[in-house]
Amino acid sequence: MRLSDSLVIIPTYNERENIENIIRAVLGLEKCFHILVIEDSSPDGTAAIVKTLQEEFPDRLFMVERKEKSGLGTAYIAGFRWALERDYGYIFEMDADFSHSPDDLPRLYRACTGQGGDVAIGSRYVSGVNVVNWPMGRVLMSWCASRYVRFITRMPIHDTTAGFVCYRREVLETIDLKRIRFKGYAFQIEMKFTAYKSGFRIIEVPVIFINRELGTSKMNTSIFGEAMFGVISMKMKSWFHNYPQKR
Repeated sequence: MRLSDSLVIIPTYNERENIENIIRAVLGLEKCFHILVIEDSSPDGTAAIVKTLQEEFPDRLFMVERKEKSGLGTAYIAGFRWALERDYGYIFEMDADFSHSPDDLPRLYRACTGQGGDVAIGSRYVSGVNVVNWPMGRVLMSWCASRYVRFITRMPIHDTTAGFVCYRREVLETIDLKRIRFKGYAFQIEMKFTAYKSGFRIIEVPVIFINRELGTSKMNTSIFGEAMFGVISMKMKSWFHNYPQKR
């Protein structure tokens, strides 16, 4: 059995075109990572592919199957709880579609292990706009959303909506996961804001975000609407909430 201090959580829904390749890419890295797939009953057979691969990687590839598609946030919360029941020191969020490069996982890891970070963000906007193959309208919407969130929350983070993240175990143990209320992509904002308010150090690592080539994107304008309107409510509630602090 190959032990690891790092778990990569990958939520999936209809990712049969990508799932085997992304699993092999992550498990093929020089640093040993484990993978937890949170599978939301994909009708395209994603789970069957993962189960086949589990026979090849029984000690490094794990899966939680959920009965229905219940939102990105709840998928990650389920993954966080699974990780905290075990001995992982570093827990990662990552998409299945190669928009996040597996080669950047060790860079996020080093930001937390060697550079003093508690949270490491794979950032599209910390060194310009590093997005490939997105329509210009979507780039502008994403960039403006991050700027808007930064303005409202006052977080010193350029890519507030990023979904490529490494958390030190202490962060997830400190945050009250039951109080994380967003279920869609605004979940990413709420997690960063809560970590920031709890006194954890957040480091942005510049990455290149590449739009998926296979499968169908789950992003839509309603997701950005949740982030735009929900962030104001989140900020206002923070005025009356005492956040647990980093030890």
